Amino acid sequence: MISFKDRHFMKSIILMAIRWHLAYALSYRDIEELMAERGVDVDHSTINRWVVKYSPKLESEFTKRCKNTVGSSWRFDETYIKIKGQWRYLYRAVDKSGATIDLILSKNRDKLAAKRFLNKAIGNSGRPEKVTVNKSGSNNAALISINKTLQKCDKIEDRQVKYLNNIVESDHRYRTSITVAG
Repeated sequence: MISFKDRHFMKSIILMAIRWHLAYALSYRDIEELMAERGVDVDHSTINRWVVKYSPKLESEFTKRCKNTVGSSWRFDETYIKIKGQWRYLYRAVDKSGATIDLILSKNRDKLAAKRFLNKAIGNSGRPEKVTVNKSGSNNAALISINKTLQKCDKIEDRQVKYLNNIVESDHRYRTSITVAG
């Protein structure tokens, strides 16, 4: 449980401000104005501190409580997308039926970014039996690195089959840019 002890504002006010910032394309000053309309005098820099402090904790609590059951066969890929005028890599994994397992944005396309993504996905959804990747060397290297830390019976089967990754590949066909609030 997230502690809001010794906060000047009530928990519900803090959570409402964080939700507005994360769910809608509102600036901290917009949220400050909305709060003022409701009789709450809070500065935009305070709202920023709340978002920075509590967002990771809220994500962690949410993923603990709301884990989706996903299949044991994953498709894993990355694509290059433009966010606020800057190009980033979007790492994404889906299960056999196409349900999204996890995603992460990265500045680099390398073994470290792929390994960070896989560790996050495994931490949130459990260890898969099989992972299908494209011919990307960094993705394959990340899987090999993770398998080195596992016992022989727990190793993840690494498959590089061209047509099995179509579920995740076809998803980024029409996506050219994403707008992120902030």
